[in-house]
Amino acid sequence: MIGPLAMSGGASLRRAARRLAPRVLLLAALALGALPLAAQQPVPRLTGRVVDTTATLSSAERAALEQKLAALEQRKGSQIAVLIVASVQPEAIEQYSLRVAEAWQIGRGKTDDGIVVVVAKDDRELRIEVGYGLEGAVPDALAKRIIAERITPRFRDGDYAGGLNDGVDALIKLVDVETLPPPPPRAADRARGGREGGGSSSVLPFVLFFAFVVAPILRRLFGSLFGALAIGLGAGFVAWLFSSVLFLAFAVGGVAFVLALAGIVGGPGRWSSGGGSWGGGGFGGFGGGGGGFRGGGGRFGGGGASGGW
Repeated sequence: MIGPLAMSGGASLRRAARRLAPRVLLLAALALGALPLAAQQPVPRLTGRVVDTTATLSSAERAALEQKLAALEQRKGSQIAVLIVASVQPEAIEQYSLRVAEAWQIGRGKTDDGIVVVVAKDDRELRIEVGYGLEGAVPDALAKRIIAERITPRFRDGDYAGGLNDGVDALIKLVDVETLPPPPPRAADRARGGREGGGSSSVLPFVLFFAFVVAPILRRLFGSLFGALAIGLGAGFVAWLFSSVLFLAFAVGGVAFVLALAGIVGGPGRWSSGGGSWGGGGFGGFGGGGGGFRGGGGRFGGGGASGGW
């Protein structure tokens, strides 16, 4: 009896082992496949036009480079961003730079006029990643020359700021001669246009800000009647300042005074840290993200060049 039972148990174990074997192999394959992903260097958060995770650049050098890149964006609409990391290993510089470009989305959407310069300091490698829309202005051969002739000679001498500035200057010259859609008007230009045209569209955001942020403070300081009067005068002045239309200023001021006196604008509970419309959470899209700089949705397809020093 013992022999047949032992033989039956052994057969059951063998059948169970055969059923488990494919699953074990699958789990092992998945684990091995996940190792390269786990070993990838993370893409740093986009906190500005120059992201230096190695503290290679001084604050003054970084600020000067960022100012140059900001001027390009205001003038042409194109964006250039610079990233300095210690290493991109175990990836190749080309793979890592493309991941950075896809994550940051430098350049305007549909125009795709972005460039990302990635420096792997300890690897002694760098890459210029060029967006789809600038591949004609900055072809691979020219990007290679900029690296070889403008950037790496300075890097060999330890002058990283000089190399980056020379390389960025060369890239900016190529972008400047390219025909691209004009950049959107800046806030100051939009405000000036509103005053010249006498339109009321540019007045509305400022009146709303005054009504829902400043008005509660005035009501608390001066009481209902005098607070409402101050609200009306302030709203009218803001309307006149940004429209130069006296009738519009009187209309906005009168409406603000009536609403404030009725407690509709600037009433209790509007200014609170716990749950009002403007409490705690900031002003929507104007917070965080490196002083407001962000990518515009630009796409990249691997165009550009790499080099070492």
